[in-house]
Amino acid sequence: MTVPAALAEVVSDFADVQGQDKLALLLEFANELPPLPSSLEEASMEPVPECQSPLFLHVDAQDPEHVRLYFSAPAEAPTTRGFAAILAAGLDGLPASDILAVPDDFYADLGLAKLISPLRLRGMSAMLTRIKRRLRDA
Repeated sequence: MTVPAALAEVVSDFADVQGQDKLALLLEFANELPPLPSSLEEASMEPVPECQSPLFLHVDAQDPEHVRLYFSAPAEAPTTRGFAAILAAGLDGLPASDILAVPDDFYADLGLAKLISPLRLRGMSAMLTRIKRRLRDA
């Protein structure tokens, strides 16, 4: 299994910072979560109940060579938004085969385990699991 270049770059960004700076970087990502396109409403998106905060995702795999990922999370949930933004930055627009090859536990390489609860980390894992499930079902 491999990590696509864009996601590897995000992992590298986290490896370059230590301690509380990792949380600051996660919050930077949270602020960069792309807005939903006007054609997509949260009500039509899949909820990810494993996340501590409300998170919805939509996987558009009509073109398996250019999968689009959309996330919605409230501003009051910066950790969840940050995780979603990491996945968006690292996986949006890639071929389905590349996304399916991402290790399920890639997020461990972000080095957040000592800073964020295991329950929150499970939310990131759940996002990736659901994305992969949608791609396999497509």
